[in-house]
Amino acid sequence: MVLTAEQREQFHRDGCAISFHPLRYELSPIVRYLVIRGFVAPEDVRTLLGRSKELLQEFSLEDHPLTKFTTGDDDGEGHIGDAYFLESGDKIRYFLEEDAVVDGKLNRPKDKAVNKIGHGTRCSSSTLAKVTLENERMRTLVRDLQFHRDPIALQSMVITKQPQIVGEHNDSKCTAENGALSFLPGSHLTTPITKRFVRLPEGGTGFEPLVTAERIAAPANNAYILETCEPGDLVLIHGAVVHKSERNTSDKTRFAYTFHMIEAGAKYDEKNWLQPTAAMPFSRILA
Repeated sequence: MVLTAEQREQFHRDGCAISFHPLRYELSPIVRYLVIRGFVAPEDVRTLLGRSKELLQEFSLEDHPLTKFTTGDDDGEGHIGDAYFLESGDKIRYFLEEDAVVDGKLNRPKDKAVNKIGHGTRCSSSTLAKVTLENERMRTLVRDLQFHRDPIALQSMVITKQPQIVGEHNDSKCTAENGALSFLPGSHLTTPITKRFVRLPEGGTGFEPLVTAERIAAPANNAYILETCEPGDLVLIHGAVVHKSERNTSDKTRFAYTFHMIEAGAKYDEKNWLQPTAAMPFSRILA
């Protein structure tokens, strides 16, 4: 087992970050927060980072629509509901920082303009597939979380948290300065989900409001827990947990690899922006 019964219960209760280490487990009695370090071996970290940098160099502007990535809900200049985005689930595609394009041109080097590379990186890169789909420790972790029926990976991405000031790459930590994630522990049980990102009937994408049952009052803003990471740490987040990442105020890019997972038997709404294709169905993790 990768997780103990106590850690599994902790995840389902708090729903927030877990970092994994094969030998050492840490549990904070104050915030009830699990930390286990070094899930990915150092040599695999170096391989992943090297492949991520190769992908940035392979990025071609010739056939790119200069599509930006934004989590905002306005449908103005930053809107991402085009074919390049919607058809990215089984491909490697590049999404740009909101302020990287001015008058239809990049205002910085291309490797500093990319916000994320997605959404089928686990399928289109053997290096990333090795970590996601061909990793026995990942399979053990999935079983420990009681995903027993048929867990599948949906989207997978390389996140490049770009600095405010252009500078050298960061090959190591996620810190308070370079935009490490912060979480609201237990918010998957207390904070209602008010909207979701969907495919619109008229085409493109947008936000659909949700009617949810009233829950307990959300935690105060100062209840966020910052999770700093070393190379190879794995952060595990419940899908409904409120989390955020502040601006990268360092002079270095922060890299992260992420993927989303559900049970294959779960109801998957046709409104979801991400849809499997006949050529590339969602990827089985325990296959």
